[in-house]
Amino acid sequence: MARTAYEAHREVSPGTLPSWENVSDQERKAWRAAVSAVTGPPEDTVTEGAKAPAIVLQAGGETMVFHKEFTAGRQGQLNLGDEHASSHHALFQFSRGFWYVEDLNSTNGTWLNGRRMFAAQRLKKGDKIKVGRTVLTVLSV
Repeated sequence: MARTAYEAHREVSPGTLPSWENVSDQERKAWRAAVSAVTGPPEDTVTEGAKAPAIVLQAGGETMVFHKEFTAGRQGQLNLGDEHASSHHALFQFSRGFWYVEDLNSTNGTWLNGRRMFAAQRLKKGDKIKVGRTVLTVLSV
């Protein structure tokens, strides 16, 4: 979510700000802290050490279970053998009691229930996330 906030700031700021990938680790930490201050205490996010309930996804005939933040793509923790997916295509993150998915500036975009996403979206059971040509179905959150 910090990345989404930064990119929104970047779009409305005069001048040229670097992309999220090109900002320093210190600046990323600052953005994460700012988002945490607005969205809730740091212990609400997996990246800060809280235990998240599992998210269960299905792609084709395979079912996968995750308990912490992960990326989906050709080189993500959820490794998709899909040439239409970017290396790290989408981020799945637990925050404030819910699982969210966010596009990582992929070439072909990330789609939720047939609509292209432009910001992090909250997930619910039955949602369909399209990464490249691969469709992931949320079985449980």
